Amino acid sequence: MSQEIINRVAKSKLKTIDLDFFCPKTERISFDIKPWLKDELFLLEKDFRKKVENFEWQNFNNKAVFIICSNDAIIPDWAFILVSSQLNNQGITNVIGSKEVLDIKLITDSINTFDFSIYKDKPVIIKGCSDQKIPLSAYSVLLEKLQHHAKSIMFGEACSSVPIYKS
Repeated sequence: MSQEIINRVAKSKLKTIDLDFFCPKTERISFDIKPWLKDELFLLEKDFRKKVENFEWQNFNNKAVFIICSNDAIIPDWAFILVSSQLNNQGITNVIGSKEVLDIKLITDSINTFDFSIYKDKPVIIKGCSDQKIPLSAYSVLLEKLQHHAKSIMFGEACSSVPIYKS
């Protein structure tokens, strides 16, 4: 009595979304302003502006940059903004803050540019296991876009999913 094994999940209308798909492969690097401070503690505006002006920002082309100060120096906000402005002038994606903040920006931008209409009136499952660490906030961004299209949304794996939304 040999019976053919039928993969009902593969034959169903169920569509799977893996958030790994939305994680850009862009190299992420930090830009630490600490070395540009006098004694790595004090910001001298004239010196800082000169370093910003003379720095070769194109070294960061094709990378995503998170701007930090790695010590406890008190830095005026404009200093971070000035660095960000120079990166923007070069078309370099950047954030003021941690690598996690940058990861959230990158995945959010990727989700926001995707056309979710392909999921119109279809049951969708958001894959529960990813190869990368996905920021939790990415799920809310995904849901915001997906709920306008999907018939239903589940989370997990086809064999053990949790219902999230049903139109």
